[in-house]
Amino acid sequence: MACLMLISGCKENKKRTLLPNVSGKAGEVLVVIEREQWEGNLGVAIRDVLAADTPYLAQREPLFALSNVPPGSFNNMFKMHRNLMLVNIDPQNVTNGVTYKSNAWAQPQAVVQINAATQEEALSLFQEASAIIPEFFEQSERDRIIANSKLYEERALQAPVEKVTGGILHFPTGYRCRKYTDDFVWIADEKQYTNQTVLVYKYPASGADVFTLEKIIAARNTIMQANVPGMFDGSYMTTSTAQEPVTRSLNYKGRSFMETRGFWEVHGDFMGGPFVSHSFYSKDGKDIIVLEAFVFAPRYDKRQYLRQVESILYSFEWKEE
Repeated sequence: MACLMLISGCKENKKRTLLPNVSGKAGEVLVVIEREQWEGNLGVAIRDVLAADTPYLAQREPLFALSNVPPGSFNNMFKMHRNLMLVNIDPQNVTNGVTYKSNAWAQPQAVVQINAATQEEALSLFQEASAIIPEFFEQSERDRIIANSKLYEERALQAPVEKVTGGILHFPTGYRCRKYTDDFVWIADEKQYTNQTVLVYKYPASGADVFTLEKIIAARNTIMQANVPGMFDGSYMTTSTAQEPVTRSLNYKGRSFMETRGFWEVHGDFMGGPFVSHSFYSKDGKDIIVLEAFVFAPRYDKRQYLRQVESILYSFEWKEE
């Protein structure tokens, strides 16, 4: 049995290495669907979910850029696309449902397929999976960014993160450490018109309900005021109150954390933008560790900039003891 598994694994690895690289731009999803279905209720539902406004961005930007092609035109060129959603409606379909695949025709590729007997059934299946499908594509985008970060990594940045958290993050080329203390690290990729930043910090885990929105934001504001000054005397980063941040509990690769999304601003200045953070216990449970990503790009759309820097948070892994 072990030999058979090994042979099978070798064949699969060989197949994977022979696959061509994906095509298409980051954040694009190609929907393979008949024209009448795309223009009907099913297409409307797909656009409402996958092209919905990205949450907590200052300007309206769709979660994904969608394009569509009918099944009859779905040739080898289209099969190379990075994100595919295949809608197969056929009365003779035996097994109906939603399936999720990776690397069907190219790598690293994400494929969602809906098999249904009727348009009504396809719509119902999509609606049932409407929370899972965008997250599947979102995580596929993050995984590509993480893989690229590991390929072109600034390995020296692992050390300060490890000293504060006991774990590491994978930063791509271009990021530099701007500030480092025993409980705070500021790492950024700063260009002329864009700034993508990761802040790593910790504070004592005292009392109950440490992951309420109020406690997370209170700790954030205290730490930002002490560590992230603005351009003018007396200015500092804080959390915008124009729109209340939101939290949700997530689990990724066995690590549970509280995600917080909101807007940052600079007290005493007119700078601001979106941020997202992951808050979780340190290994010994004595501290709350926070990994935070934020973007400043006043001239540009911010969806992809935030997606890129947020993906770094998902690259976190505890350092092996």
